[in-house]
Amino acid sequence: MIIAVLALSYHKRDGEFINITNDLGQEWGNMDYKQLEETMRRLSLAAGDVIMDIYGRDDFDVKSKSDDSPVTAADEAADALISAGLRAAFPDVILVTEEQSESHSATGDTFLIVDPLDGTKKFIHRRGDFTVNIAYVENGMPTRGVVYAPAKKRMFYTRADGQSIEETGPLHPDVIGQQNLIAVSKPDNKALYVVASKSHRDQATDDYINKYQVRDMKSAGSSLKFCLIATGEADIYPRVGRTMEWDTAAGHAILTGAGGRVVRFDNHEDLAYGKDGFANPFFIAYSPDVELKDA
Repeated sequence: MIIAVLALSYHKRDGEFINITNDLGQEWGNMDYKQLEETMRRLSLAAGDVIMDIYGRDDFDVKSKSDDSPVTAADEAADALISAGLRAAFPDVILVTEEQSESHSATGDTFLIVDPLDGTKKFIHRRGDFTVNIAYVENGMPTRGVVYAPAKKRMFYTRADGQSIEETGPLHPDVIGQQNLIAVSKPDNKALYVVASKSHRDQATDDYINKYQVRDMKSAGSSLKFCLIATGEADIYPRVGRTMEWDTAAGHAILTGAGGRVVRFDNHEDLAYGKDGFANPFFIAYSPDVELKDA
């Protein structure tokens, strides 16, 4: 869905909307949003190249982390590249990444957060809906982010002005393609399009989905579920399962920049970031015109 360009970007804080940036995305506060947009885009593309190089090999090593989740050379190489780039560009901003456990003890409500390869299991099993996720969290809310699916050649990010776009074209670091503004749908609550996880679907999720009148179900992996709502291809994504902030922050930012919301499953309050241990509660991502049901 294409929408008109707005002159100002707003963020809701303490019940009131405050202006963050002007139409050029100039710095209003401590972050240069234009530099952030350019850096996140460039690093995500470079990380995607590294990931796809390893993805194209006949074989690659898979190790287990302390929580028994898998990690590959692609996770580690992409993380090293992104981390170095972000630290060079924004040395004074806290950086949290999935692959660097020492960063998980960081505290604060304003930070950069990275999942260099969201969907490692999909990567291992040669399913293409894994993504590179980079986000900037301000005052406990993701305001800027990029989600890049290198195998699918789909890239979504927030511009400096806070609005979300999908870039199409060559997806080259030095050549910016067509930037298509995206926006959530105006859903029909009697015929909703629901998106859910391919690998984490369970009875609790189905029970909640059954409270709605559903026209069609879509499956998508990783942060692409947020992006499908942001583009109007789906209306609601309930997640009744474990996630971490690095899994969701980038997609959350993109959905917010397209007019959507992400709320806690239990009380429908905004999903906040900077929580102890960076673990998320269950949540619902949706177009605001969806009539949410209680948990």
